[in-house]
Amino acid sequence: MNPSLSKRGWGDLQRVVRQGYFMKKLWGGRFKQSTDALMETFSASISFDKRLYACDIEGSIAHCKMLARCKIISSSESQKIQKGLKRILKECEEGRFEFSDKLEDIHMNIESRLREIIGPTAGKLHTARSRNDQVCLDIRLYLRTEVDETIKEIDRLCKTLVALAKKNIDRVIPGYTHLQRAQPVLLSHHLLAYVEMLLRDKDRFLDARKRINIMPLGSAALAGTNFPIDRQYTAKLLKFPEISHNSMDAVADRDFAAEFCSASALLMMHLSRFCEELVIWNSSEFGFVELSDAFTTGSSIMPQKKNPDAAELIRGKSGRVFGNLVSLLTLMKGLPLAYNKDLQEDKEPLFDSADTIQICLKIFTDMMKSTKFKALSDEELEANGFLTATDLADYLVLKGVPFREAHEITGKTVAYCLDEKKTLGNISLGELRKISKRFEEDVSEHIALKNSVDRKNVYGGTAKKQVKAQISRLTKILK
Repeated sequence: MNPSLSKRGWGDLQRVVRQGYFMKKLWGGRFKQSTDALMETFSASISFDKRLYACDIEGSIAHCKMLARCKIISSSESQKIQKGLKRILKECEEGRFEFSDKLEDIHMNIESRLREIIGPTAGKLHTARSRNDQVCLDIRLYLRTEVDETIKEIDRLCKTLVALAKKNIDRVIPGYTHLQRAQPVLLSHHLLAYVEMLLRDKDRFLDARKRINIMPLGSAALAGTNFPIDRQYTAKLLKFPEISHNSMDAVADRDFAAEFCSASALLMMHLSRFCEELVIWNSSEFGFVELSDAFTTGSSIMPQKKNPDAAELIRGKSGRVFGNLVSLLTLMKGLPLAYNKDLQEDKEPLFDSADTIQICLKIFTDMMKSTKFKALSDEELEANGFLTATDLADYLVLKGVPFREAHEITGKTVAYCLDEKKTLGNISLGELRKISKRFEEDVSEHIALKNSVDRKNVYGGTAKKQVKAQISRLTKILK
């Protein structure tokens, strides 16, 4: 090295040499003009696909081993390429790798650097593959990991909610329909409803993983390759249980990506619904919960405010994940087989969905761990609502009154209470008997809030016995 060159100057020289070599693009043999500068920036994907570096290198190492096994390249060439790729991986992990827009994408950036390290032998790595099947492989490897991480976060949230359900097993809250107080339920029952949603989300990601976990490498540009490669061996190295069956479909397929975005959208919808309830419950009008200071913020002008920002942000971020799904579906809807440059646009919505769902799951779980649920008295539960009205109608049915008649009698009872500013908890037996002689002394016991909950003793109901059984079932599942 020329001692007059500073470390920085030497790095600049390396970049010039590297970019100069690739100014003649890998695909540039038939072109007489260089790419327009603005077009070069417009078409580059390295700004976002650089995150695929580990997947790209993992796939390249497996491909290299396969080429040597099939005697398409020599063993010494394979070892040289693998050593260079591992060095590049270390550079990327340590933040020393310099990505260049002029090299378009992650594949050309890595191959360019590989040539700097090992020379012309680097050019043999691309034998029997195309960037078309290479990028499909990278995305599948990436998504496989993202699915696994997402499932871990879903499990963590489910375990948190089950623990909260167990802790609050005796706490009764109003259950709502149409956002109107409807019937008393256990808070635990309400929390476990979201566990059921989240477990369905988990199943969707697991099911999507089956279709993600198919290896496309060997499909080349669209027709397969002329070289005698061993696709099954490459799949084994990369832990793919199945290889793609049609080379044109393999390079054109992004169904698996859309499916991931679809599962992500449903997950975010569930988190958003829960966040909406937390925002409502946290208001002074409801006062069911107190969110931790760690997940709330204040107002720049109103000193008394404690805003549920974490819940609101998660609720808001559902929109971008929904949009990512629509973006990907719209991208795909008019594409002829096989690969089209449009498919470069698949990555940003995909990456954004993966990043968003994981940070939202993490924040939501930690927020729930620190949330305090307030105890509600019978008076608070009975105020502004007639939670046991259905129980009153059912009581009359047990006395032999047809349900439609019992429904009418109960409606008249509620109307009477509203006129007299009473609740079902403090209306007297005498008043009830003026409405219907079918009411007897045991009616008060029948419509007591706790008894109302415990009588819903059917599988899946809100009775304490049933909720405890569900806690036990879910605890076993989540192990």
